[in-house]
Amino acid sequence: MSKTVLEIKNLTFGYSKNRLLYKDFNLTLKKGEIVSIVGESGSGKSTLLDLIIGELKPIKGEIKAESFSEIFQDPYSSFHPTYSIIDQIKDVADTENIEQISRDLNLDTSLLQKRAHELSGGQLQRCSILRALLMKPKLLLADEPTSALDNIIQLEVMKTLVKLLDRVGILLITHDMDLAKWCSDKIVKIS
Repeated sequence: MSKTVLEIKNLTFGYSKNRLLYKDFNLTLKKGEIVSIVGESGSGKSTLLDLIIGELKPIKGEIKAESFSEIFQDPYSSFHPTYSIIDQIKDVADTENIEQISRDLNLDTSLLQKRAHELSGGQLQRCSILRALLMKPKLLLADEPTSALDNIIQLEVMKTLVKLLDRVGILLITHDMDLAKWCSDKIVKIS
């Protein structure tokens, strides 16, 4: 039986009491699973991540999460502009498997010596994914992790994430139903 890495019980949250985004929302995610949260912009997908990481507090309910790392939707806002990518990775993660994971992500390790503004959006997003994976999480929170990538790299990155399921559970936030259908064990539609 796989270990539960995320459990949400009876979550209720809204920015105002008149309009709740979540009412008695429940979700369980186990190691080895991908659960996709699918919905349009403004439906509350990223808000759910903010609740999981503790940036927002629910009105009621309980959230239990194992050690996690995040892949952010906008990679430019997740790296400091004046430090090299490798220095920022070393600040938070062990770089023991950096060569192998970089190869899996089709990411040339020479790019890690550069600063964020010297990379394309796709290169920087793969650096963000690399950093998240090197943190050795039990739960990977992926907020539109492939939205800045072209279709070929998008597929390679998702295949890499799927390969990691023996170590993690992945909560994927996306508006792309086809992507969710391709990789998910469970899809939760948010409206």
